[in-house]
Amino acid sequence: MRVLIAGLGNMGRSHALAYHVHPDAEIVGLVNRSEVAVPESLDAYPMHRDFHDALRETQPELVVVATYTDTHADYAIAAMEAGAHVFVEKPLAMTAEDAARVTRTARQKKRKLGVGYILRHHPSWQRLIAEARDLGGPYVFRLNLNQQSDGPTWETHKALMETTSPIVDCGVHYVDVMCQITDARPLRVHGIGLRLSDEIPPEMYNYGQFQVVFEDGSVGWYEAGWGPMMSETAFFVKDVVSPKGAVSITDGNTGASDDIDGHTRVGGLLVHRPDGDRLIALPDEPGHQALCDAEQAWMIHAIKNDINLDRHMQDAEQSLRICLAADESIRTGNPILLGGTP
Repeated sequence: MRVLIAGLGNMGRSHALAYHVHPDAEIVGLVNRSEVAVPESLDAYPMHRDFHDALRETQPELVVVATYTDTHADYAIAAMEAGAHVFVEKPLAMTAEDAARVTRTARQKKRKLGVGYILRHHPSWQRLIAEARDLGGPYVFRLNLNQQSDGPTWETHKALMETTSPIVDCGVHYVDVMCQITDARPLRVHGIGLRLSDEIPPEMYNYGQFQVVFEDGSVGWYEAGWGPMMSETAFFVKDVVSPKGAVSITDGNTGASDDIDGHTRVGGLLVHRPDGDRLIALPDEPGHQALCDAEQAWMIHAIKNDINLDRHMQDAEQSLRICLAADESIRTGNPILLGGTP
């Protein structure tokens, strides 16, 4: 399968490395608008500066879009209109309307569209979801991911915040976890946030938090902050509480909030019930690159075996819609109704 990878930041490089070793993939080109260092194993692949030129010249069967969020929708649609399937990094798009354009194009063109929800490929996170569902709802979700970033990572975060807030960029993963557990419609969202640095655009915030209410009575909060001022105390809270007990990740707060492997690491789960606790050890978890390998293997499998990805696309749209509503609430100071009876 001929693969074109656009965007060679952290995720794009990892996806390229995944296709470099996949037996059913042939990388036909890499795209990055500026000069960028790549791992030695990727040096031999043709490098392009313009996405549309690369798309026309390489004629790929699969395009990976790992660029900044403001290009996701247009690049994904252009690729599908050129006849390619698409894997796009999260978040799917900048707006709910753009996300709908992308999924509508995938259905009209009969192209596979995968979205980068890497936790869906992590066995420990899927175990957390299964244990929480076994308790039964309604649920209280307590989830956050704050990053004390400095140096190159802070520069990356500042670049991301030219277009995308921490709430939207990171939140779609964890809202997706909430939605998988409760499987209920979201009703309303209320958010708060604060600009804690003069180094980011005046209209942007680098700390945000929101609450979401679901139709089954479940409630949740999510918190995300980026920057050198962020605390590493309780930066990685992952709790799900129900009337019958709770499930919690035990190994999250390692004091290295900027470590990308730590963002997916579970280590173990503590399942609490009133009659006693159960500790589930989860050794030998996949690291970041192994997860990217699994994610791209899933994408190729879906294409080769004509797997229906409609539910996957719907879930990606829903989690993005919740995070975009939270972003709007933070900016306007008003709660946002998402549908149904509040």
